[in-house]
Amino acid sequence: MRIVTRPDFDGIVCAVLLCDIVGDKTPIKWAEPNAVQNRQVEIKEGDIVANLAYHENCSLWFDHHLSNQISRSFEGAFRIAPSAARVVFDYYKGKFKRDYGELVKETDKIDSANLSLDEVFHPENYSFISLDMTINSQNTADEPYWNRLVQLLGNYDISKVLNESEVKNRIKKAVRKNKEYVRYLKAYSTREENVIVTDFRPLKKAPSGNRFLVFCLFPEANVNIKIRYHDHDRDKVIVSVGHSIINRSCKVNSGKLCSRFSGGGHKGAGSCSFPADQAEKNLTAIFDILFQNKGEKD
Repeated sequence: MRIVTRPDFDGIVCAVLLCDIVGDKTPIKWAEPNAVQNRQVEIKEGDIVANLAYHENCSLWFDHHLSNQISRSFEGAFRIAPSAARVVFDYYKGKFKRDYGELVKETDKIDSANLSLDEVFHPENYSFISLDMTINSQNTADEPYWNRLVQLLGNYDISKVLNESEVKNRIKKAVRKNKEYVRYLKAYSTREENVIVTDFRPLKKAPSGNRFLVFCLFPEANVNIKIRYHDHDRDKVIVSVGHSIINRSCKVNSGKLCSRFSGGGHKGAGSCSFPADQAEKNLTAIFDILFQNKGEKD
């Protein structure tokens, strides 16, 4: 048995909850959504998959992304919710050894991007948001840290977690990194009608930082599309689409949009990837849909 989940804050909290139920010695396999969808990750019988697309080999599945919804029967739970952690939490309600109510509530807030401007500009002043800043899913070398966070959040309250030396150091680095990230956003982002276009392809390595900062720089826009090359394969382009948390007038379902290009997500955020030689055609199609800003039935 393994827990297979995504290395973001929601996935880490899913792992915390599931470890409480099935045992904290259960191995955790960290996987990105595209890798699971493209069958690059082996899923075995007995595995518990959370915050990722369904796989027929798993024994339990928990998710909340609209683009991952299936019609077949399965063990576990799926529903549209602010976070996958909320789906796990409600499924096992009353069976946990500790009270995770606050942790799940904050995970809902972070994963659904229900943040204030002050929380975006000064995340270091907010306990759970500052912890979220330390998680970089693109850096696979951080796997021991992700495992450590599962252990810490499963045993201690947030004040003690934030007092851990590694966590404190990572928060300090994240604050500095976000200041650098703003400079990159200003240099490589433009607004085209209602869309903020952040294109990091000219860079050898795409920078990372607070994904909501770009909306503070372009408050008139209602959606951001970020384009970059895969860190280890410049023949592959990765695209992320996210609704603004300031101008909430975007009607396009990001997850459904990205699912047209072998990706997925939920209404407010999605991602996909495709060969670089298909980028011009696919990006033109994506832009056209975002410019039209038409809603559709979920």
